Amino acid sequence: MTSDPIHCYAVTQPGLEAVTADELAQLGLSPGPVEPGGVPFSAGFSGLYRANLHLRTASRVLIRLAAFHASSFAELERHARRIEWGRVLSEGDPIRLRVTSRKSRLYHQDAIAERLLRAAAAAVPGVHEATANGDEAESESAGQLFVVRVFRDEVTISADSSGALLHRRGYRRAIGPAPLRETLAAALLLAVQWSGEVPLVDPFCGSGTIPIEAALIAAGVAPGRHRPFAFERWPGFDSAEWHRLLAEADSAVRTPAAPIIGGDRDDGAIDRAMANAERAGVTEWVRIERTPFSALELPEQPGWIVTNPPYGIRIGQRNRLRDLYARLGQIVRAHPGWRLAFLSSHPMLTAQVALPLTPLLSTTTGGIHIRLEASQ
Repeated sequence: MTSDPIHCYAVTQPGLEAVTADELAQLGLSPGPVEPGGVPFSAGFSGLYRANLHLRTASRVLIRLAAFHASSFAELERHARRIEWGRVLSEGDPIRLRVTSRKSRLYHQDAIAERLLRAAAAAVPGVHEATANGDEAESESAGQLFVVRVFRDEVTISADSSGALLHRRGYRRAIGPAPLRETLAAALLLAVQWSGEVPLVDPFCGSGTIPIEAALIAAGVAPGRHRPFAFERWPGFDSAEWHRLLAEADSAVRTPAAPIIGGDRDDGAIDRAMANAERAGVTEWVRIERTPFSALELPEQPGWIVTNPPYGIRIGQRNRLRDLYARLGQIVRAHPGWRLAFLSSHPMLTAQVALPLTPLLSTTTGGIHIRLEASQ
C-alpha cells in the first residue's frame, strides 16, 4: 500500500467531537477542525491502525477513497471506475454501500449504489453485494462497508476501516435496561480529565460500563486490543506493523494508582457488571459491590464521582428523583475535595444538586437529550 498520507475521518456520536479530537492529538495524529459528527485527520497506515486500536470515543474510522463532482449517473460511473477499489477489496469480497443524497440531481440512492457496485466489480473480480441483514451487521461476512455521501452533486466515497463499531470492545455481553455505550462512558471520563490518579466512584454503575472504562483508561489498556478490524482484511495489510503496535500497547499497561468503585443496589446489575469486568480483564482493578446509594462510602483520598443516574423521563418520575439528585450534592458537600460529574436530562433535576456546575458536553442517548454536568 502507498505510504502517502491518507485522508481519514473519525466518526463520533454528535457532541463528542472535541473529546475525540483531543484523543487524536494525544496519539500524535493531528486532527483538523471538528465537524458535526466527526473529526478529520491525516495519517499513514500505521496511524490509521493506531487510531482504531486506541480511540476510546470514536464510533468508526473512515478513509476517503474519492471525492468528485457528478451531476449524471454516466458521470458518476465514469469517476467510480477510476477509484482504486483494490486498496480495500480482494477478489470475491462482499461489500455494503451506505448512500445518502441531498440536494443533488443524483437523488436515487439505490441507483447510486448500483453504479458503484458495478464499478467495484469491474475493478476487482467477484466483488458482490453482501447478504448480511442490516448495515450494522457485525459478522465477518457482513462485507466491507463504503459510506457514500452526495451533496449538491459533490460525491464523497469512504471505506470503513473499523468493521464493527468501535464501542464493541468485546466485554459487554451482559447489559441491563438503558445501557450506556462504552464510547460515551469513556467520553465522560476524558471530558473531566480523569486519568486514574485519584479515586473514581460510580454509585449507579448498572452493567459496569463507567468503572470498566475507567479501569481501561487508568491501566492504559488499548480499547481495541481484543477485537478484529476491517483493515486486517485489506490487501497490503501490514501484519508486522500491526503486531508491533499491539506489542507497544501491551507494554504500556500499568496498575491503576487509585481505587475504582462501582456500586448498585440491584443484584442483577451487580452480576452483569462483575461478568463484564471479568471479560474486560479488569477485575483486579475494579471493585463492584451491592450498595444502596444512601449507604455510599467514599475513599479517604478525594476523587471523582462520575455517574449516569436515572433520568425520570416522565414528569412524575422526575419528581420522585428530586431527592436522589439532592443527595448527590449533599455527599459532595460533605466530602471536601471530591467532585461530581453526572449526566442529566432535565434542568429541574440538575438544580437539585445545588452545586456550581459546568456543562462539559451535550449529546443524546436512547433518543434522550442529555448533558454532562461537572462540579467546579
